[in-house]
Amino acid sequence: MFGRYLKVADACPSCGEALHHHRADDAPPYFTMMIVGHIVVPLVLVVEKIWHPDVSTHVMIWTAVTLSMTFALMPAVKGAIVGLQWANRMHGFDPAQRDGVHPAGP
Repeated sequence: MFGRYLKVADACPSCGEALHHHRADDAPPYFTMMIVGHIVVPLVLVVEKIWHPDVSTHVMIWTAVTLSMTFALMPAVKGAIVGLQWANRMHGFDPAQRDGVHPAGP
């Protein structure tokens, strides 16, 4: 699905589904921050409670852990957002709207 690290390909290499019109915008970074924050903050508190390391040790450890988790999770979260848009037929993924046929409205 990705042409590069976070660049979504114009079309799926397997099925040919057009992906160029997705609109993930700021959702992947937001959800990634929420996930990483909910994992890292309790770990920081547990490590502080058990071992009482220096502040500089905390900074070195948790900066590396936070960046590693963020870079590892971001493509998966972005893929999930694009997949959710596809499943809900949002932002151009609806074949009826793509072909110029609009469903009858009220």
